[in-house]
Formats: sequence, structure tokens, C-alpha cells
Amino acid sequence: MHGFHATMTARPGRGAEVVELLLNAPSLPHADCVVFLVGRSAADPDTVHVTEGWTSEQAHQAFFTTGPAQALVAALQPLLTGESHYTDEVPVGGKAAF
Repeated sequence: MHGFHATMTARPGRGAEVVELLLNAPSLPHADCVVFLVGRSAADPDTVHVTEGWTSEQAHQAFFTTGPAQALVAALQPLLTGESHYTDEVPVGGKAAF
């Protein structure tokens, strides 16, 4: 298993657009993507968090070489300010229900 937690800062007032793009990400239906959670900071709605879990690091890397993944990254870039921060993690279990 391979995963990470990313924190992105949207340009002022653009957090909802970042969330919308992420919630329609091409990784969601991908069989090797086993966790994909999107959240926003309660204190700052322009701070967006993503937690991803993949069956392997290789599957994650392979996915990001695809056209749909590259298009997502390109669409996100103009909405973000500064560098995104990543923390690696290994998914071990849990639950998400919405």
C-alpha cells in the first residue's frame, strides 16, 4: 500500500473550485485508488486537504503519467498559490461514510 496526505492552498476565494475539481478527479473510479478523501479547513476554506491511498507506489506513479491525471494537475495549478505540502503515509484501515 502507498498513500499520502496533501495540503493545498487555493487562491483567495477559489477553494470551492479546487474541491470541485478534486471530487471529480479521474483517480476516484481507478481500481488501484483505494482511498481518496477531500476536505477543507474549518478555519480557512481556501486550505484543501487530500488523502490518497493506492495499492502500490508504482500504481500511483503510473496513474499520474496518464492524460486525465495530467489534465487534472494542469487545471489545479492556476487555482493554487504556493507549494503543496505532502506527507507520506501507509493506509492501514478505517472508514469513511458520507
